[in-house]
Amino acid sequence: MAEVNSMHRARLRSDDLKAQIDKLEGLAHHTVVNPTFEIFDAETEDILIKIYGANHQYVESYKYATLGEAEAMVNLLESAQEPQTRDIPKKGLQQRRQVLQSILTELQGLETQEANVLEGDDREDPPGLS
Repeated sequence: MAEVNSMHRARLRSDDLKAQIDKLEGLAHHTVVNPTFEIFDAETEDILIKIYGANHQYVESYKYATLGEAEAMVNLLESAQEPQTRDIPKKGLQQRRQVLQSILTELQGLETQEANVLEGDDREDPPGLS
């Protein structure tokens, strides 16, 4: 049996989501009109589609988080005097962060279950070696 290098850790699906959450923290000082948000959102949707498929509820939830921000931008002129509108970029970031954190928490739980199943005791000999 070949030895496994204990220093190497297989890349998990959740690693991509963690990286996106870290990127999101760096975007906290940008404005909503910054094209970085469009690139970030496209990357995030691609990751979610790769993990869950295009029609999964998490992809839709993330899209709603980004559209919630867009709806606030459309209403900005009408509600410009309300103090809450000054935090539109922050609100959009918070919505994205909340959705991604929720997805990440569930995904990490699933990955832990998968790892436990894969590392379970296998005491049977392969067929034909008895």
